[in-house]
Amino acid sequence: MSVDSKQQGDELLVPTSVKIVIAGGFGAGKTTMVGSVSEIIPLRTEELLTEAGAQVDDLVGIEAKTTTTVALDFGRITINPQVVLYLFGTPGQDRFWFMWDELAYGAIGAVVLVDTRRLDGSFAAIDFFERRKIPFIIAVNCFDGSHSYTADEVRHALDVGPAVPLMLCDARDRESCKSVLVGVIEHAMKRLDPVGA
Repeated sequence: MSVDSKQQGDELLVPTSVKIVIAGGFGAGKTTMVGSVSEIIPLRTEELLTEAGAQVDDLVGIEAKTTTTVALDFGRITINPQVVLYLFGTPGQDRFWFMWDELAYGAIGAVVLVDTRRLDGSFAAIDFFERRKIPFIIAVNCFDGSHSYTADEVRHALDVGPAVPLMLCDARDRESCKSVLVGVIEHAMKRLDPVGA
């Protein structure tokens, strides 16, 4: 999975790309997370919500939302000269799920971003990664004013076992998002090498 090669002194540096998918329900904060942590201006494919979409987009709990991702969000983080992390945020509405297979292709792991006000929006993403055996973690986006639940309560509501890591985060906060990404990379590495991890 090499991106390119650069000659530095006598040694050849070959950056390795690492792909992570950020998925979840409509309005869970995926675009915000990619934007918070990306070192580049993220690529966004957001469009305004329209009257036509009002009949299919459930805005209960997110009434202030005015835009939606229609293709993907893309960001990048350079971990070190050898490792570049690429972030792909999925669209949340079910009418755009046909794109998820392409976005997830080659990913080492995924983040399922959860909004506790709308837990039902998380089930499709969990099912998607479970069926494809892509390692994923649950990241509960702690929205202002939302009710706080324990990790066990969220885990029970989502019907995920202890093998799936669960973290609390704030998608607006760079350090919080970095911790989630470290969590998914560590989880993916354990799944790839369960003995050495």
